[in-house]
Amino acid sequence: MDAELDALREAHLFRRAIALDRALLNFSSNDYLNLAHHPEVIAAAERALRECGASAGASRLVSGTLALHEELEARLAKLKGYPAGLVFGSGYLTNLGVLPALVGRGDAIFADRLAHASLMDATMLSRAELHRFRHNDAGHLEELLKKHAGAGRKLVVTESVFSMDGDLAPLPDIATVAERHGALLLVDEAHATGVFGPGGSGLIREHKLESAVNISMGTLSKALGGYGGFVACSEKLRALLINRARAFIFTTAPPPPVLGAALGALDVLEKNTGLGAELLRRAALFRQQLQAAGLDTMQSASQIIPVFVGDNARALALAGRLREQGLLVVAIRPPTVPEGTARLRLSVTLAHSEADLVRSAKIVSSAIVR
Repeated sequence: MDAELDALREAHLFRRAIALDRALLNFSSNDYLNLAHHPEVIAAAERALRECGASAGASRLVSGTLALHEELEARLAKLKGYPAGLVFGSGYLTNLGVLPALVGRGDAIFADRLAHASLMDATMLSRAELHRFRHNDAGHLEELLKKHAGAGRKLVVTESVFSMDGDLAPLPDIATVAERHGALLLVDEAHATGVFGPGGSGLIREHKLESAVNISMGTLSKALGGYGGFVACSEKLRALLINRARAFIFTTAPPPPVLGAALGALDVLEKNTGLGAELLRRAALFRQQLQAAGLDTMQSASQIIPVFVGDNARALALAGRLREQGLLVVAIRPPTVPEGTARLRLSVTLAHSEADLVRSAKIVSSAIVR
């Protein structure tokens, strides 16, 4: 164990969880719409806590299903434009539950090469064959589907907004290819929900692909400012997941305050339909400022803006330098991203004013370019 930890330190890949001891301007939060501290969200959580208690008290299939679960699932399905929804304990648990419920031995999963770790872990649990297509390359996906046409059930998985790159998947092309080859399609909308699409409904709905995407996965822990995960899908798929998704069956149901907070966040979204568009406007301003200073923001087209560094040690040093200047920016290194692609990951949120963004772009640029 000591040797393993020493090797991580030597490669500049050792990580620690550290509570902040001073005020920093946070560019590492996923609370994109600044809802975690919104008074309506907090009030909804408090109301659910008072009325229903601190815990659901059991798993969903025993006695843990509350009216709040059903209300939230119906609201999420409506937001996403699907007949049904199902809530899980977290986004990670959602993917871990869904993929093995859909495919197994003799089946095949076709995943974008940069798909989130939860999708990769879920693939291993499923015991289906894994075939990874080049990032955002629908043509390569089609080649793989043709090559492995003899597989049993085929499942294509991708993110719509990639968590470490901030770029967008070519969803219409991927959906067309999946449909042509009779494959199920799951799209992870963790970083799109609340930001893209009409009323924050996501990129699937923005592209009008609800009928082509079998499962829209999302989280309650990013733009919605709470905790948990969910899928929107058909009634038949929901029934299958209730009976087959172990991460749904064998765990205590999400607690009332979490459900109340999510419902409160959906209320805020419904009353303020332009929040996502405003976030993307501010992100575009910040990205333009960084690019004007000669920084490489890769293919970012969202609120997630990476600044390419390459070297692990340099990325860590830059993150430390920015912290000294009042900015919380995290260095993203392997295995989260491929070798040689270490970067600073900056997340724009509605907590950032335009003045914050202009000033911060100058600080980041000066730290990197000097």
